Amino acid sequence: MSFYVKFSFFSKVIGGISQHQLTDKVGIDMRLVATTSVEEGALLGKAIYNDKGQILLNVGARLERKILNRLEEFGIDYIYIKDPDTEDIIVKNSISDDLRINAVMTIGETFKQIQLDSKISQTFVLEKSARKFKKLVVALLDELNNSKELLNLLSDVFIHDHYIFSHSLNVTLYALAIGIEMKLPPKELEQLGLGAILHDVGKMKVPEDILSKPGKLTAEEFQIIKAHAEDGFELLRNIPTVSLIVAHCAYQHHERLNGAGYPRGLKEDEIHLFGKILGVADVFDAVTSNRVYRPAMLPHEGLEILYSGSGSLFDPKVVDAFRRAVAIYPVGLTVILSDGRKGVVAEQNPGLSERPVVRILEESGRKITPYNLDLQSHLSLMIVSCDTIIKYDYANNH
Repeated sequence: MSFYVKFSFFSKVIGGISQHQLTDKVGIDMRLVATTSVEEGALLGKAIYNDKGQILLNVGARLERKILNRLEEFGIDYIYIKDPDTEDIIVKNSISDDLRINAVMTIGETFKQIQLDSKISQTFVLEKSARKFKKLVVALLDELNNSKELLNLLSDVFIHDHYIFSHSLNVTLYALAIGIEMKLPPKELEQLGLGAILHDVGKMKVPEDILSKPGKLTAEEFQIIKAHAEDGFELLRNIPTVSLIVAHCAYQHHERLNGAGYPRGLKEDEIHLFGKILGVADVFDAVTSNRVYRPAMLPHEGLEILYSGSGSLFDPKVVDAFRRAVAIYPVGLTVILSDGRKGVVAEQNPGLSERPVVRILEESGRKITPYNLDLQSHLSLMIVSCDTIIKYDYANNH
């Protein structure tokens, strides 16, 4: 079923699209729950948008079973719901909704043109769009530099009609967060951001039925997919307004330290720093995003993927910078501590993403008067697992 058919049906299920534009910029009280675990009757804590910035489902909407089923079909694995135990916990957006919508629309318009146009026209489109993307990167850097929050893209709940558009933006945000943490100069950050936005432009030459195939790719299909790195490089390297380093971001984002990557099997210092950064950002967003062939992982699970490849596939310095810059346990996530206590992440500790402040809700399996516990000050305690299931009688309490 196409996105537009599903979109129309979804809007009927929820009673039409709200025309109110982006309203939840500051953040509201909520708790993060797996969509499959939400009890019928729960109230939505954060609005869900389409890629035009229109609200599909507004804050406070009662989540009936048919709506939850539709969210699952759209690949929304986790949502924020209202919870009286965490009503003072605030989940803040990493970037403003307006900027996110503008970014994805700009990426989408450019990539769609490239997909349809001839090679000469593609060059013209990219040269024209490069100016827009440079301004976009500057705006993203401005918001990231002025934010005191760790980067948390799980809090941005949008339904897009093409994974690559939102993926390109997410990878850009992760790459910039890493670059800022590594204290790269402003001009290098701008180049890195532009390279990140365009790193997957070569996929516009891959047939849609291969990109969206739910099953395992054949060897021939995988070779077609792998060609996107070189295709992207060829598209970008002759654009006068795009530096060769930006073109190499498309060329190198699948290279790995041990030579196991593609397309050239580069090793260690043969890979540019930007290629190393994009390799980490690309993999993390891929595994923490819902795909047609597998559900999304939570951020801490994605970090384990990076840790397992640190030193062999990924640059350890880049992985460490990523760990410091990104919210591994997002605010609102239910966690279980090593002593059995259960609570919700209430606040981040900058630079220590694995040791947040936790609102303790249960001890020895029993509900207690909630209190905050800062894991930065209790080093003997660890988060051992996450639990996104919440039990609450909404019918009788709301």
